Amino acid sequence: MDGAFSPATRSRVLRLSLALLTSFAALGIALAQNDAAPGDSRAELTGKAQAEKLKTAAPYVPNKAQRIMDMVESLFLESPGGWYPSFASVYYGGGFTPGVGYRRFYGDNTSWDVHGGYSFKNYKIVEGGTESKDHLKKRLSFGAKAGWRDATQVAYYGLGMSSLESNQTSFRFQETYGDGHAVYRPINWVVITGSVGYEHWKLMEGQGSEPTVSSKFNPKTAPGLGTGNPDYIHSAISTGIDWRTSPGYSRKGGLYQATLEDYHTSTTGLDSFQKLTGEVIQYVPLLRETWVLAGRAKVETTLNDNKLVPIYLLPTLGSVNDLRAYDAQRFHDRHSMLMNAEVRWMPAVGLDMAAFYDAGKVASKRNDLSFKKLKSDVGVGVRFHGILATVLRVEFAVGSDGWKLVFASGPIF
Repeated sequence: MDGAFSPATRSRVLRLSLALLTSFAALGIALAQNDAAPGDSRAELTGKAQAEKLKTAAPYVPNKAQRIMDMVESLFLESPGGWYPSFASVYYGGGFTPGVGYRRFYGDNTSWDVHGGYSFKNYKIVEGGTESKDHLKKRLSFGAKAGWRDATQVAYYGLGMSSLESNQTSFRFQETYGDGHAVYRPINWVVITGSVGYEHWKLMEGQGSEPTVSSKFNPKTAPGLGTGNPDYIHSAISTGIDWRTSPGYSRKGGLYQATLEDYHTSTTGLDSFQKLTGEVIQYVPLLRETWVLAGRAKVETTLNDNKLVPIYLLPTLGSVNDLRAYDAQRFHDRHSMLMNAEVRWMPAVGLDMAAFYDAGKVASKRNDLSFKKLKSDVGVGVRFHGILATVLRVEFAVGSDGWKLVFASGPIF
């Protein structure tokens, strides 16, 4: 359109525009001077405006969602002193476990804590410990704990991916344990953890309606049967890169970590053995974190091919935290691999919705871990969370064993 006007016409239009702009600027200055008292500065004018606003401003009243968030944070994130609700799981498959705890601070960042829980399946846990945090410029935290738990109906279907759902049995174990542990961050995104503890296991016949393990399996097909009540010195060390917002809830960042565990025993009939676990978690935020792509890959392997590992210490798949459409402890063997992928959407404060895919397998030999003959599931779910923690997950998942409705506290990853 530039050719529609002659150069002389464009010049006249430009001069007229500048004249109008100058006139409006002069009018604005005159009005501002009339409104201001003589001698008033810009700062004084701003101060008077703010004072007038404060006279009419109503005090901030948080909405219902914000009040709920504040309550969740105070109960689950801030580690308050005194009595608090506890929902710590006893063991996979134990179901919802309400409980209560009591925490007492005896230093700025040091406290002792005792809590217990009882599940609808008669699972029980009692645990006490002490934690001291944020030493060496918030780089070092350490503590110790001791406890006892009773898992009454732990499922066992046999070894490997070919185990049948119809072969379900159950066993019961009681574990007495204690450990000392520490977390050190030489820099903010590098984390090193270590622990040394004692574990005493007591294997018994399962409760509930399912047949006991010994009625369908023998010590070869259910390792550890008939070997008594072992003691283990359990030590673990892990190192990784962690730049998530929080392990309890993140929308960006990731974790790349390897963990080596040693189970040393002198119990007759059982062996000492080691396990190595590698895990990768990554969050990819989209559209200012309203949408997030989240993924996890995890491999757990027993390093000693000829050593006896009892069924309650074998790698497993099937739970609210891995293959969500399958019963807890659905698959057992010496090695396992797992993959999870999710698309998450945050439609409101404190609420996430997700569509997910899970896949994994177990194997008796490490070389058999491959992408062939995986068990998988798909599903959707909602999560209720605070800034740093996931309080509740409700999910619907479908796999080859059927469908399952999942209720769980804490994140899947």
